[in-house]
Amino acid sequence: MPVAPSDSEPDRAEAVASTLQLPPGAWASLLDGLCARFPQVERTRWLDRFARGRVLDSARQPLSADAPYRVGSTVHYFREMVEEPRIPFEETILQVDEHLVVADKPHFLPVAPAGVHVRETLLTRLVGRLGNKDLVPLHRIDRGTAGLVLFSANKDSRGAYQALFRERRIEKRYEAVAPALPGLRFPLVRESRIVKSEPFFRMREGEGEANSRTRIEVLSSGGEWWRYALFPVSGRKHQLRVHLAGLGAPIRHDPYYPDLADQAPDDYRRPLQLLARGLSFVDPVSGVQRMFESLRVLENPD
Repeated sequence: MPVAPSDSEPDRAEAVASTLQLPPGAWASLLDGLCARFPQVERTRWLDRFARGRVLDSARQPLSADAPYRVGSTVHYFREMVEEPRIPFEETILQVDEHLVVADKPHFLPVAPAGVHVRETLLTRLVGRLGNKDLVPLHRIDRGTAGLVLFSANKDSRGAYQALFRERRIEKRYEAVAPALPGLRFPLVRESRIVKSEPFFRMREGEGEANSRTRIEVLSSGGEWWRYALFPVSGRKHQLRVHLAGLGAPIRHDPYYPDLADQAPDDYRRPLQLLARGLSFVDPVSGVQRMFESLRVLENPD
């Protein structure tokens, strides 16, 4: 049964710390090293974090600003944003057990802290709701994409579930609304080499050996917009968006592909019509076949 949001969640800002393995450097103190690693954060802000116990060692114990800088050691720290806009959509928890949490993510909500998003992430929200600071996402979907995200809830079994993705023993099924492609025969497989592009957040198809593969089926046709089922074999950044755009059918309301559209990424009236619909796998702990399906729906393509 889906888990309803709680009215008594702890402060989400307290829930999740970022982790850094200290890179090589000759700094005398941890404070000096962090200031060099994050020049955009003022020294006084780091001093304030140390004073409030917001910088921790690998055992989650507070560190002092004058602690020696030890290359390779693990430091946990809490990123703090003075102002962070609330994302006005709620996640749904579909499954909670000893090993896994399955969440149904809304559009626009990041999976984990990044950039300006600290409190308003799926991970931070789930830690706040469930009180489990050991939660770790086993995979990622784009901030603009809605649908299923699988989390490890137990450190002891985490490696077994991570192997599902690494060894491609999990089937991921997506749905998308995109322009009609009446000139192509379906199902079809799109294979290409996806490489970094400009600006930095975009990807593109380039020359060379393919590093991405997606099977594409038509769920409904007729009219200007069709509904597609997408089965990614690989997991490249923006793979589904790039592959459909490469076929001449960029996903509806996509602001980045094939060209940068005249649309703000956070136009809540026009969510990207891409949904992580289903996950299916044999549970590596229990041996039972498990299937999860998103409760969300995309726009009617008519």
